[in-house]
Amino acid sequence: MKNLISRKSQFFILLMSFSFLITISCGSDKQEKQKDLQTNSKSEAELAEQENIKITLHANDKMQFDKSEIVVYKNQTVTLELIHTGDMPKSSMGHNFVLLDNSVSISTYSKKVLKEKDNEYIWKDSTKTLAYTKMLGGGESTEITFEAPEVGEYDFICSFPGHYSNMKGKFIVK
Repeated sequence: MKNLISRKSQFFILLMSFSFLITISCGSDKQEKQKDLQTNSKSEAELAEQENIKITLHANDKMQFDKSEIVVYKNQTVTLELIHTGDMPKSSMGHNFVLLDNSVSISTYSKKVLKEKDNEYIWKDSTKTLAYTKMLGGGESTEITFEAPEVGEYDFICSFPGHYSNMKGKFIVK
């Protein structure tokens, strides 16, 4: 009976020690998270002060961009590099980046560009297209530079027919 009590005591001590270690660990984790938040907000402030920003966006043969959100700041000059990481040719799996004006929906834009094959599926109405890259095939890349539009949220898409349903995101100007 004496051994049983001591085993229960040993188990209790072990359990309490483990609980103590978890509590200490969680406390330091909380401090690390707070430090990360301070670092991220500082980085954002520094980013907002930059006159130029470079964004790299990847597109693949699965009709995906690697980013669904891009954040820039008012008055920044944006350099966007688009890299098609796939292997398929432009004729069957072409990709581009198109930044749309807020006055047009993704579906309206996509319907209009179906007739614009000779213009690489870019709507000729320049007020609806704020910036765009040329159409790329697998293994190709391109770069464009443009001024960030007014503060707000904009849509970006790949305008190759049928791609916009998967290949879209938000372009946020703060």
